[in-house]
Amino acid sequence: MNRKELVNQIFSKKSFLCVGLDTDTRKIPEFLLKEDDPVYAFNKAIIDATAPYCVAYKPNLAFYEASGVKGIAAFERTVNYLKENYPNHFVIADAKRGDIGNTSAMYARTFFEEYDLDALTVAPYMGEDSVTPFLGYKDKWVILLALTSNKGSHDFQLTEDKDGERLFEKVIRRGQEWGNDENMMYVVGATQGKMFEDIRRVAPNHFLLVPGVGAQGGSLQEVCKYGMIKDCGLLVNSSRGIIYASNGKDFAEAAAEKAKDLQQQMAEVLG
Repeated sequence: MNRKELVNQIFSKKSFLCVGLDTDTRKIPEFLLKEDDPVYAFNKAIIDATAPYCVAYKPNLAFYEASGVKGIAAFERTVNYLKENYPNHFVIADAKRGDIGNTSAMYARTFFEEYDLDALTVAPYMGEDSVTPFLGYKDKWVILLALTSNKGSHDFQLTEDKDGERLFEKVIRRGQEWGNDENMMYVVGATQGKMFEDIRRVAPNHFLLVPGVGAQGGSLQEVCKYGMIKDCGLLVNSSRGIIYASNGKDFAEAAAEKAKDLQQQMAEVLG
């Protein structure tokens, strides 16, 4: 999906919501465990319930890899279900890959050829040759980790060099030498609030993937106030706050209500 198509989806649906599919068999409703594939059954119900209110889905690979072959099979079924039934939704593999060039090339082949996904989160620590193999695919996106919402983000990401440039700013600036605003986004945690102003000074036109709204306590209003641009430029992710809204038989309906609430807030901002 290219930028124009993504922006069209955002403004036609009045939503820039991404639903994170961080599906844990220890947290899904117990009655689903009787299914042949509990993770897929859960995901399918969540997708059907929330699709009207979001423009993107983000399965987190760790939650599927934790179950071995069964988990990967559930991931593949989920991806295929999305592509067959909701082809206009943007699908992100949250895998945080990034390695030496030939290894990154294999990761790129996995997610962009084998699974034909729209985007992949990438860790930039190993630099240019670990990122550029992902950038050779038409209408595919690299989502580079920049300023995250976890406590440990302060360990490295805010470190300043002798000129006062912080590491996350260097990552964003250097990333723009490798890709552009048509094939690269940045991960910026919703809990960073006013720091979005600093992000926008370095990356005024790039899309930002913003996790941390909901269970992590990030403010949608602050994200929009400091981070939104003319064509929106935001994909705001909520995972636990939506998919685990209920642990009962009404889990899908509860997820839909949470997604709808966020979508309505987004519609107000988009106007």
